[in-house]
Amino acid sequence: MARAIGAVVGAAVGDALGAPFEFGPAGAFSAKYPMPGSSTSEMGGGGGWDPGEATDDTQMAVLVADSLVERGGLDPADMFDRFRRWAAADPKDIGTQTESVLTSGDPWDSAAGLHFWITGHAAGNGSLMRASTSAVYFAAAGREATMDAARRIAALTHGDRAAWEGTAVFHELVRLALAGEDPVAALPEVVELIHPDHRERYAAILAPDWHPSMATEFNGAVWPCLASAVWAVRTTSDYEAAVRAAVDLGGDTDTVAAVTGGLAGAVHGLDAIPVRWTEPLHVPVPGWGDRVLRYPELVVMAERLVGAATQ
Repeated sequence: MARAIGAVVGAAVGDALGAPFEFGPAGAFSAKYPMPGSSTSEMGGGGGWDPGEATDDTQMAVLVADSLVERGGLDPADMFDRFRRWAAADPKDIGTQTESVLTSGDPWDSAAGLHFWITGHAAGNGSLMRASTSAVYFAAAGREATMDAARRIAALTHGDRAAWEGTAVFHELVRLALAGEDPVAALPEVVELIHPDHRERYAAILAPDWHPSMATEFNGAVWPCLASAVWAVRTTSDYEAAVRAAVDLGGDTDTVAAVTGGLAGAVHGLDAIPVRWTEPLHVPVPGWGDRVLRYPELVVMAERLVGAATQ
């Protein structure tokens, strides 16, 4: 349970920590906060975000959790409707592709596919960023079920299979971590589970010698986002160091840190997440009145995910 809560809270913390540095240069976080714990909290806010405020990454993860728990499993139409209600409430931040799909007026089971067919672009990290809660929920169902669920949830907003496969890999890595295994060591085996059309590319970016400087796309794309998160966990020994490394990469800092935080939280557990980061954490949920989830509510949400999945 501590690892499951760590995954959910860890993703939210990474999101809120990275938000003020989004689209900024590499090294901006450590330039402002050179020593871990040197400030009361590095959750200083900025860039339109209040201190500790989580972005669309965590907001959508909450909606995923709500749907899974309240519907007793994956109900794609219900989940898409929640996404659409949220998008219509004018959230502070929403990915361009995700917004296009959710506001198109097309049916839930064709909106993402039509968008991909028209634009040819749908390999962003928008399905990966919200996957911490679904990864926790489906972990108990086993490898095949969790990866299948990841692909189906990703496909609600992303028509490119590359996004599905990246989200499926994240699900499986979290499942392994929750079981007490080393997800990084298992990567060669996990890569073999990727769809053959995408296996070679993911094998390259998830290899031990890959570094974020080798990315060929902006880290708002699914490939470098996932690879950067794996790199951050692989090259550090604790949650705090992994998330700091992720934010310091610059670019799409909230999402890279959210994905890193979810995986690192699953690996290192809840106790590894600094209290100075969880205290100011809060997640507003546009479309649901004045609903705001803070640390205690996120813990309860994670517990409900685990409980619902094992019933």
